[in-house]
Amino acid sequence: MECPEQLNNFCNYMSHLNRSKLTIEQYKTDLIMFFQYLRASQKHRIPTGEELNAENISDFSLEELRAVKGDDVFRFLRYVTDERGNKPCARARKLSSIKSFFKYLVNVREVLEVNPAVAINTPKIDKRLPKYLSLEESIDLLEAVEADGESENRERDYCILTLFLNCGIRLSELVGINLSDMDRNFTKLRVIGKGSKERVIYLNDASRQSIASYLQVRGSREIKDKNALFISRLGKRVSRPTVQHIVYKYLERAGLEFRHLSTHKLRHTAATLMYQEGHVDVRVLKEILGHEQLNTTQIYTHVNDAQVRSAMDANPLANLRRKNKQNEK
Repeated sequence: MECPEQLNNFCNYMSHLNRSKLTIEQYKTDLIMFFQYLRASQKHRIPTGEELNAENISDFSLEELRAVKGDDVFRFLRYVTDERGNKPCARARKLSSIKSFFKYLVNVREVLEVNPAVAINTPKIDKRLPKYLSLEESIDLLEAVEADGESENRERDYCILTLFLNCGIRLSELVGINLSDMDRNFTKLRVIGKGSKERVIYLNDASRQSIASYLQVRGSREIKDKNALFISRLGKRVSRPTVQHIVYKYLERAGLEFRHLSTHKLRHTAATLMYQEGHVDVRVLKEILGHEQLNTTQIYTHVNDAQVRSAMDANPLANLRRKNKQNEK
């Protein structure tokens, strides 16, 4: 879809600020829907998905943006809640996109005087414990790859899952790994995280061995992107959808598809296992994961069922038995 000039300029500005391509695409998607809603709601009280998508916004004007009020934003947020089933997290992202866009128009471009979304509070997001694999399930997942004798990419796929489970890296970080990001002995790895921030991950034995095994077979086909660590069957850098497919494939083979996990949940798994099984300090875990704030890392400090049962058994009254059982029937 052709975007209006102001939106294209905003995306270029976000790129100038080194926002990731994924973040910019999310901004664009949210704002396109907002613009479509503003136009469609003038014709239809509650536009359908088809009516929304049919709206051409390429000529969305600055005058229309000046006319946007806080109530328009509220109605849009209610619309995506009622008609599209958006949860608080999705609504919070859409509101953030709208706020950032109008802030840009007010403070950077200086073409608007007021940000209509500035006073709207972000919806409360329920805090939920992260989903993750247990230690036994993680081993089952890796063994599912080893047992796949028909795969031509077994060493690659095993290496991918090993790095997810041992290093806690993001999907975008994994597909972006270059050969030049590692030292000769595979002791450390440089990754580019959110906000183009660079950090170093020190590789353990399992990670080093999986990389070495994969590199022995990596050059067996024609490679077009010679610096990319993980290569597709076409010789190009492996894509995000391909990695997601690999994860889903072996979760199913390991009998874990019922867990409804994703690549990001493998990052949760690595963090949780490091904290609970490896007793890694939460401040060290923060640096490994590349979090800016400690409170982001603290979601991994939740206790597991075994710890809860152990705490109940530790109660000094846990083993108390009644001395007299008179009058019991």
